Amino acid sequence: MATSSTSPKKSSLASSTSSVGRPPQAVKFGRRTSSGRVLSLSRDDDMDLSGDFSGNNDYINYTVLMPPTPDNQPMEASSGGSASADSKPDAPGPYGGVSARVGMTRRVGNDQEGGISGAAMEGMDRRMSVMQSNKSILLRSQTGDFDHNRWLFETKGTYGIGNAFWSKDDDDYGHDGVSMSDFLDKPWKPLTRKLQVPAGILSPYRLLVLIRLIGLLLFIVWRIRNPNRDAMWLWGLSTVCETWFAFSWLLDQLPKLNPINRSTDLAALHDKFEQPSPSNPHGRSDLPGVDVFVSTADPEKEPPLVTANTILSILAVDYPVEKLSCYISDDGAAILTFEAMAEAVNFAEVWVPFCRKHNIEPRNPDSYFSLKSDPTKNKKRPDFVKDRRWIKREYDEFKVRINGLPEAIRRRCETHNNNEEMKEKKLAREKNGGAPLTEPVNVVKATWMADGTHWPGTWYSPIADHFKSDHAGILQVMSKVPSPDPVMGHPDDKVLDFTGVDIRIPMFAYVSREKRPGYDHNKKAGAMNAMVRASAILSNGPFILNLDCDHYVYNSMAVREGMCFMMDRGGDRICYIQFPQRFEGIDPSDRYANHNTVFFDGNMRALDGLQGPVYVGTGCMFRRYALYGFHPPRANEYSGIFGQIKTSAPNIQAQQAEKEDGELEPLSGHPDLDLPKKFGNSSLFTESIAVAEFQGRPLADHLSVKNGRPPGALLVPRPPLDAPTVAEAVAVISCWYEDNTEWGDRIGWIYGSVTEDVVTGYRMHNRGWRSVYCITKRDAFRGTAPINLTDRLHQVLRWATGSVEIFFSRNNVLLASRRLKFLQRVAYLNVGIYPFTSIFLVVYCFLPALSLLTGQFIVQSLNTAFLSYLLTITITLALLALLEVKWSGIGLEEWWRNEQFWVIGGSSAHLAAVLQGLLKVLAGIEIHFTLTSKSAAEDEEDIFADLYVIKWTSLFIMPLTIMVVNIVALVIGISRTVYSVLPQWNKLVGGSFFSFWVLSHMYPFAKGLMGRRGRMPTIVYVWTGLISITVSLLWISVSPPDG
Repeated sequence: MATSSTSPKKSSLASSTSSVGRPPQAVKFGRRTSSGRVLSLSRDDDMDLSGDFSGNNDYINYTVLMPPTPDNQPMEASSGGSASADSKPDAPGPYGGVSARVGMTRRVGNDQEGGISGAAMEGMDRRMSVMQSNKSILLRSQTGDFDHNRWLFETKGTYGIGNAFWSKDDDDYGHDGVSMSDFLDKPWKPLTRKLQVPAGILSPYRLLVLIRLIGLLLFIVWRIRNPNRDAMWLWGLSTVCETWFAFSWLLDQLPKLNPINRSTDLAALHDKFEQPSPSNPHGRSDLPGVDVFVSTADPEKEPPLVTANTILSILAVDYPVEKLSCYISDDGAAILTFEAMAEAVNFAEVWVPFCRKHNIEPRNPDSYFSLKSDPTKNKKRPDFVKDRRWIKREYDEFKVRINGLPEAIRRRCETHNNNEEMKEKKLAREKNGGAPLTEPVNVVKATWMADGTHWPGTWYSPIADHFKSDHAGILQVMSKVPSPDPVMGHPDDKVLDFTGVDIRIPMFAYVSREKRPGYDHNKKAGAMNAMVRASAILSNGPFILNLDCDHYVYNSMAVREGMCFMMDRGGDRICYIQFPQRFEGIDPSDRYANHNTVFFDGNMRALDGLQGPVYVGTGCMFRRYALYGFHPPRANEYSGIFGQIKTSAPNIQAQQAEKEDGELEPLSGHPDLDLPKKFGNSSLFTESIAVAEFQGRPLADHLSVKNGRPPGALLVPRPPLDAPTVAEAVAVISCWYEDNTEWGDRIGWIYGSVTEDVVTGYRMHNRGWRSVYCITKRDAFRGTAPINLTDRLHQVLRWATGSVEIFFSRNNVLLASRRLKFLQRVAYLNVGIYPFTSIFLVVYCFLPALSLLTGQFIVQSLNTAFLSYLLTITITLALLALLEVKWSGIGLEEWWRNEQFWVIGGSSAHLAAVLQGLLKVLAGIEIHFTLTSKSAAEDEEDIFADLYVIKWTSLFIMPLTIMVVNIVALVIGISRTVYSVLPQWNKLVGGSFFSFWVLSHMYPFAKGLMGRRGRMPTIVYVWTGLISITVSLLWISVSPPDG
C-alpha cells in the first residue's frame, strides 16, 4: 500500500518540502520497524526516512509498504524465509501502520508510530501460519508463481487499495483506525482538466517562430542597407510595407505561443450537485441558475421561424428546469415576433418532453428533421417511430402557423380598423343629426393584438408612441416559473405518451425596452443591459448565456459543460466562458472563409493559455457579478517590461471600505479598477447583486476551494412571480432608468463601439478576471453566416470599424491596467491595429504592377542574398502553418482560404473601416450599420443560391482595381520584355511572381463577381474597362513610345 509520513509536525513538514531542492526520488518498497526506521525491500540500499520523512514533494517521495500477503512475507524478505511471524515483533500490520496521503492525511491504528494492538497481531500471526502451510498447494504447477485468484477463493480474502490485504474483522485495526468503507467513499474530483499541447509539436513551433523572427529582422536590415538606386521610390514603399508586415505578424504570432486544450467531467458535476447527500437528502439539483438571452431586432431580416427554433432549442436543454430561464429582447417591438414566440411556447409543451423522452439531438426542430442520417440510430423505445411521426406533423403545422402570421395579423388589423371606422362614422352621423357626412372620417390604422387591444409596440402604420424608436416598454412572461418538483406526464390520446417524463418547461419572457425620442438607446448593448436588469428582478440567475437569434443550442449538455468551469476550483475568478462559433449552410469550399476556423480553433485556443479568449458577441456564458463591473476575489498584477514580475493585486473592496471611513486618497491608478456605484434607483435590483454573487460561487467541498458556498445552499425553490415584481421589471427597462448611472460605462455591456462585445470582454480582463475557451466534442451552438460576398464584406467592415474605434478610444490596450498579462496586451493591441494593415497591403498589392509597368523591381537584382531570405521566410511560414494545423486541428485548405480572404477583406472592408474610423474621430461623423440578413436567396432548390447573388457595393472597387491593374501590367510587362532588344528577364520574373501571388489571393473574389455559371453583371464590365483604359493611358503618359 502506498504510504507517506503522517508526522504531527505538519507545519515543519510543509516547510521542509518546500525548501529541499533535491530531485524527486524513485518509489521504494520497504517495511517499517517499531523504531520508525523503514527497511528497504527493493534492490536499492536501505533508506532512512525517520523523523519527518523529509522530502521535496508529498506526492513524489513515498514508500510502498508491502502487505503480509502469502506471496510477500516481510519475514522471508528480511531473514531468508526461515524466521516465523511471531519471531518478528516489528513486522508491519496489514497496512504497514500508516495510510496513503493523497492530498489529505489519515492515521491508522491507535499508536502514534503506526503500531497495532496485541489482539490484531495474534490474529495476523494465525493467518500467516495458515497461509504459509497452504502456500505450496497454491503454487501454479507450470510457472511456480503464487496463484492469487485461488488463494482469494479458498481463504475468502479481499484486497483494498493496491495490493494491501484487508481483514473482514474491522476490530483488528482498532476503533479509531481506518476500515475499507473509508476508502470506498468517492474522492474529490475536479470538474475540468487542462490538457497541454504535446511538446513534440509546441517546441518546434516556438523554435520556428524564433527562427522566422530572426530571419525577418535580418531581411529588413538587409533591405535597408541595400537600396535600389534605380527606383528609390519603389524600394522605399516596399521596405516600409515589409517592415509593417513583420510587425503585424509578430503581434499575431506572439499570443499563439501557449495554446492549451481543456476537458470537462460531466459525471463529476452530476455527482456533486445532483446526488443525494447529507446536505441534499432528496437529491435535488444544487446547481446555480442560468438566464439565457436571445436578441433580435427586425423580423424581416431575422425570420421569426429561425428565432422560434432557437428558443425551442434553449427550452429543451439538459439542465434543471427550475434553474433555467429564457428571455428574448425584441428591439423592434414587432407584433410578428411577439406572436411567433407565443406559438413557440405552445409547441414547446410537446416538443420539450419529446426531446427528453427520446434523448433527441439536436433539439432545434428544423435542424433535427433536416438531418440526413438515420433518425432511429441508437433509439430503443418501441414507440419512437410513432412519436417522431406525430411530432413531425405537429412541427409542420407549427411552421405553417408561423408563416401565416403576417397575413393573419394583417386581416385582423383590417377587420378591427374597419369596425372602428364604422363606429366613428355612426357616431359622427348621430352628432350631425343623421345627415350624410360631408367630410371623411379619419380613423387611426392601429395594429391589434389577438385579444382585441392595441399593440403597445411598433404599428404597421406608425404614429406617435408606436414607432420603432418611440414605444412603451413591453414585458410578457409567456411561460411561468416551473414548480420545483418534477411534473410527470401521463398517457393521452390526443398527444404523446409522456408517462415518466418531466413535462415542465423553463420560464420564458418576452422583453422590449422602452424607446423615446431624445434618448440614445445604444443599439444592441442597450438592449442587453435592459435584459440584464429585467432578468435580475424576475429570476436573477448568477450566470447569463447570450445567443444571437440564429444561433441555436446544438448540444443539449452545453450549459453543463460551461458550468463545470464556473463551479470548479478557482472558477470564482472566471468572468465568462466563450464557446466557439460553428456555422451551417456554408458552401462546401467555404469560398469566403465563413467558418473562420483559423480564428476560433487557432487564435482563441491560444488565448486560452494566457488570460482567456476575447468575447465574440454570442455563445458566451457570463458571470453576472463580473458583468456588473466588480472585481474578482483574487487577482494578480504584472509589472516589468514584459510583465515578468507577478504580484498579488490589492483588495479594492477593502480599500473602498477604508475610503468610506475617511480615506481620501484614490483607490487605484486606473479608472477601470474603481468599483461600480450607480446601478439605478431600483432597490430590488440592488438587493439582487449580493444574492447573485453568493449563488455563483463554487461548492466549498474541498480545502483548496476558496470563496466557496456551502453544499445545499441553492435547494430553496424560487418563489412564483407576483404583480409588483413584474411591474418593477418593467420599470427597469424604461428609457430613463440609465440616467445618472454607470450602465454602459462601467456596468453591463459597454457603450460607444459597434463591437461592444470585444470592449466588454476587455474591460473584464482589465480588472483581473480571466475567461475560458470551452470546445466541446459535440458543437455547443450552431448558427448561420452570410455566404454572399457583399454581406460577408459588410460584416467584416463592421468588425474592423469597431477595432478602429477601440484604437482611438480609452479602451486602447496601451492604457490598460497592470492586471492584464503582457501577451494578453499584445493580443488586444492586435485587435485594435489589424485594420491599419490594409493601408500597407493595398500599396504592396500595386507594387508588382508598378514594377512591371516601369521595368524596375523592389531590389537592384535577384541576387543570392535576396532569394535566400525570401526562401527562408517562405519555408518557415509553411512549416509554421503545418504545425499550427497540427495543434489547432484546422485543415490546410481552411488555412489557405483564410489567407485569401485576409487579402480580399484587407484591401476592401478593412481599408473602408480605417477611413470611417478616422472620419468619426476627426470629424465626428457617426457610423451606421444595417443588420446582416439571415434569409436565403429566392431559389428554394439550391441552398447555396445566395452564394451567387451579386449585390454591387463600393467595397468592390479597390479589389477589382488591384486585379485589373495587375493583369494589364502582366500583359504590358511580358510584351515589352519579349520585344525588347535587351530584355531584363530577372525583373520580369520578379514582378510576374508577385503579381501572380496577388491574383491567386484574389481568386475567390473573381469567382464571386462572376456569379452563377460565369454570369457577370454589367457593372463589373464597366469598371473593368474603365480601369484598363485608365491604366493604359497612364502608362503611355509616363513612358511614351519612341518616335
